[in-house]
Amino acid sequence: MDCVFYHKKDSPEPCPEGNHRLCQGLIATLQKLPPTQPQPHPTKGLSLVLGAQGLPDSPFGEEAAPAPHSLTSASLTDPCSRLCSKDPNLASAPSEMLSQYVRQFGRKLVRRRLLKPREESEIPTPHLNILDLVALGLASTLGVGVYILAGAVARSIAGPAIIISFLVTTLSSVLSGLCYAELGTRVQRSSSIYFYSYVTMGQLCAFIAGWNFILSSLIRTASVARGWSLTLDSLIGDHISQVLRENFPLHLPYFLPTYLDFVALSLVLLLTGVLALGARESALVDKVSTGINLLVLSFIILSGFIKGDLHNWQLTEQDYILAASGSNDTSRLGLLGSGGFVPFGFDGILGGAAICYHAFSGFEVIATKGEEARNSQRSIPLGIMISLFVCFLTYFGVSAALTLMVPYYQIQPDNPFPQAFLHVGWAPARYVMAFLILCALTSRYQSVMFPTSQQICEMAHDGLLFRVLIQVHAFTGTPLLAIMTAGILAGVMALIFTILDLVDLLSIGILLAFSLVSFSVLVLRYQPDQNLIKNEKTEDGLEMCAQDEISPTSEPEAGTSNPLKSLCNPISPTPTQKSGQIVYGCAFLLVFLLTILSLLLALWPSQVFSGDPGFTAGAVLLLLLIAGITAIIWRQPQNPSPLPFRVPALPVLPVLSIFVNVYLMMQMSSVTWAQFGIWNAMGLAIYFGYGIRHSLEERRDPQLPASTSQTLHEHTPGAESS
Repeated sequence: MDCVFYHKKDSPEPCPEGNHRLCQGLIATLQKLPPTQPQPHPTKGLSLVLGAQGLPDSPFGEEAAPAPHSLTSASLTDPCSRLCSKDPNLASAPSEMLSQYVRQFGRKLVRRRLLKPREESEIPTPHLNILDLVALGLASTLGVGVYILAGAVARSIAGPAIIISFLVTTLSSVLSGLCYAELGTRVQRSSSIYFYSYVTMGQLCAFIAGWNFILSSLIRTASVARGWSLTLDSLIGDHISQVLRENFPLHLPYFLPTYLDFVALSLVLLLTGVLALGARESALVDKVSTGINLLVLSFIILSGFIKGDLHNWQLTEQDYILAASGSNDTSRLGLLGSGGFVPFGFDGILGGAAICYHAFSGFEVIATKGEEARNSQRSIPLGIMISLFVCFLTYFGVSAALTLMVPYYQIQPDNPFPQAFLHVGWAPARYVMAFLILCALTSRYQSVMFPTSQQICEMAHDGLLFRVLIQVHAFTGTPLLAIMTAGILAGVMALIFTILDLVDLLSIGILLAFSLVSFSVLVLRYQPDQNLIKNEKTEDGLEMCAQDEISPTSEPEAGTSNPLKSLCNPISPTPTQKSGQIVYGCAFLLVFLLTILSLLLALWPSQVFSGDPGFTAGAVLLLLLIAGITAIIWRQPQNPSPLPFRVPALPVLPVLSIFVNVYLMMQMSSVTWAQFGIWNAMGLAIYFGYGIRHSLEERRDPQLPASTSQTLHEHTPGAESS
């Protein structure tokens, strides 16, 4: 291929020395691009050849074609003419191309998965009533969070005020639960938060949600195994932990355990093997598990009110000294703090609330049953609210019973309830309680292990994870590699992490997922109508991805309108592309400002509330900016399309939900943040290194118009002969 450049008079001259290698590289790159679009007329210029096609309602917007330059048809025949020309208009082509590539890359991150059309026979018949949904939510929620977590939080983080921590967590969960309800009813399919995010928000958001759902499921599995091991150890007199400490001691940082828990590892691997052999999730097991849990918890609550002592909510330093003098092992005593009902202050309540999110994880499964629920616009929100209320009453009663029976600094964090019955003189009840807890945790294991491999397979099927993970074994009929991968990861976590560390890591992942859901609801309500169903091209039998369409009722935007005026006084009464982009930008800015405010309140609360000029002024300024941006979002037109359920008080409720979730995330330790960052860094490396190039949407969605490569190739001198 000859390398030439053109002056304005169309006289070809050799490419200037020094640019030839760069020109050839550009030619080679352009000619490799796949054709996707009929060739436009040459006289329209390369700038129009590179015209945009993309999602009209994506946050990156509809790419306008660059202003055409004064090009002749000859100047289009060689890409070097754009690079090497001395005409400043022609020489700007590389920057235009770079801009387009950036936009194309941005569109990859927000491209959505379209739903496949289904026949009437494929749509399940709604059969779940409110009671069924509540039972499903309770079966997915009650577990280690109530049997182990309550003791660990009460002992060293919140004291008796753990009941207030559970109240804060419940209120925050209600905000997130309402957002979950709208997102679940928006996509009328029974699936996961990953699927809903992929359909409504795009690929990157879906990958983050799915990747952290995998983390949450792995931690639930590991924490159940760890809790089972600790309960068994207490049942036989702590002999297991003593043997493991003597034979497998660890001299590692404080955030790792003092011994390797091979019992928990063995349990995970054993049940993973059962799952790999083809075991299926059973609704009967879920019901039995829920029944056992409610039986055990009712017994604990009644025992606490019978054997409890209100003085344990009013402890002083003298009580602590007396307990220390009467104990043979003072190292088993926790910290006193300031004593009383709130020994660790407001910070302890918020820190406990952040960790207690573990106890509420699982209620969101109700939002994924929109297609199977009767009268979903009513039953799903009510099911979520009732489940959260029942969970709060349960956790309130259990925590109150525990802190009434045992002074908070004497609670044993690994096995609080059997030791509590021993403390009040009910030694036989200790063994009965330990046995029932073992049964409850064993039956709970299936509900936390199954979703992990299912999520891995779903993401691998979409191409975001390695497709080898979905290979089904011929003998067992199960995705063996996905199941074994999940089991090994969960086993390693159970082996080397303490249960409190697992809970911290799980809570931060849940808070991030809740924030993503609230963010999604905030921006989706202000977008133009979206076509979420695939269209089929019947002429050649090929299934094509339909682009999102702007509602025909949306009014066109005035091109000469004042941009600042449109922030507070939109021209159109229905959402447009421009108003949707404004909401996207404001929502991202809100998240940034809320994160800064949360950091300020979490790290320097005393300076902010004591009137320090710098900190107080900064907090007030952030609040004013947040209020102003929220008002701008409120002024934008909402989509009038009917939804089965709509979050009330938009945009205030989702913004408040995001703030509470982010603020509670800031209560986590730096170690937890480091572990969480490593996990997500691994996930993003997989996504950008593999998933973004191998996803199913990448195959269906061409990246550049055909004119970028096809036209240039056909008009390049020597192309015909090469």
